[in-house]
Amino acid sequence: MATKKLKFEEALARLEEISSLLEDENVPLDEVLKLYEEGIKLTKICQTKLKEAELKIKKLDEELEEN
Repeated sequence: MATKKLKFEEALARLEEISSLLEDENVPLDEVLKLYEEGIKLTKICQTKLKEAELKIKKLDEELEEN
């Protein structure tokens, strides 16, 4: 999965899916580790995208205040 190009909503949906999978006690440890690693990467992507959106909103608010 090319996580770098995921949209926020796609990454969040995959995180929810991973969360559900990790709640299953029958998932083998190796799979749990892979899912956890993927979840960390997706979390970072979501955080970055949220930070970018916050900066954009802040910039737009500043432009609005200038007018």
